[in-house]
Amino acid sequence: MGAICGGFLRDTWDRATDRCFRFFPCLSDPARRSTLCLKVALVTLHLIFPGVLFAFDKDLIDRTREDPWYTAIYLLLFIATLAQYFLTSGTSPGYVLDAQKAVDERDALVRRTSLDSKQPASSKNGSVVITVDQNQSGRNYQRSNLTAWTKLVMDMYPPGSSIRTWTCSYCNVVQPPRAKHCQDCDKCVLQFDHHCVWLGTCIGQGNHCRFWWYILEETTLALWTSILYIVYLKSNISKAWWVDVIMILLLGTLSISLIFLLLLLLFHSYLVVTNQTTYELVRRRRVPYLRAVPHRVYPFSKGLCRNLYLFCCARNSILQIEPMPSAQELEEKSKPYTCLDILSCRCC
Repeated sequence: MGAICGGFLRDTWDRATDRCFRFFPCLSDPARRSTLCLKVALVTLHLIFPGVLFAFDKDLIDRTREDPWYTAIYLLLFIATLAQYFLTSGTSPGYVLDAQKAVDERDALVRRTSLDSKQPASSKNGSVVITVDQNQSGRNYQRSNLTAWTKLVMDMYPPGSSIRTWTCSYCNVVQPPRAKHCQDCDKCVLQFDHHCVWLGTCIGQGNHCRFWWYILEETTLALWTSILYIVYLKSNISKAWWVDVIMILLLGTLSISLIFLLLLLLFHSYLVVTNQTTYELVRRRRVPYLRAVPHRVYPFSKGLCRNLYLFCCARNSILQIEPMPSAQELEEKSKPYTCLDILSCRCC
């Protein structure tokens, strides 16, 4: 009898699961299902901390009635943080395959335009002017079967580099400098930083700036919420012990999260001002194009101000691929700063 009931329940569960997967295809993939569960858990935590506070803190409610702007700014920050979270998780980190497709399509368009320009004048379209800057180094590629993307990428490496060395064994695509294959996303990412489990996506060239702003907003929200908890406990510590226990547990969890967020914000701020990625910093000696670079030299850094500009204002295109610096540039960057360099803004 128990086996019959168990089989019936199992069949009922399987039918319900299949029906759910049919209506929500994203739940059929275990990776996407775990990512969705993490996003739901994160949103739930965001609702619990201020929800408990507004449920028990009568002084905060009275302050909201007297000064609504204080609570309104807090709620705006709360909404902006969640919006930035979903915006960052939904933004492409900049996949190499997308960049390759764009470069090859652009090259095909240029080829068609050059062919049309050789036609008689009556068939030309004078309104179309297209230029392609592929950063050619004067290197002569004798193999005519190389694609535009392969030529563009190989020009960014030192002379004599082999295509096979920089070809991804998973995607079978030539990786530009600073790109890496992500095992979780199963794609090569431009300027790969890391794969964020909470966001469910990689952090790369396309969304690193938004990720930094999300960390900043999350840190500010956690700090503000911690202050509200501390103010409540200072004025209501002896009224109801069970409420105090809940508040202290939540404040402890929030404090640990705040410490982690502060360290993460400082770490990524350091990466921004030096134009590095987490992968390059942590695995520096394992990254092939960084092995010959001295330890305290930042090969892709262009100065503090330029790094900030490129990070914040010039990340709109996934085709902003940085070539490897030459030996002369690396030697120049390895020189220590002097007072004259600071006055001439060499560090900027």
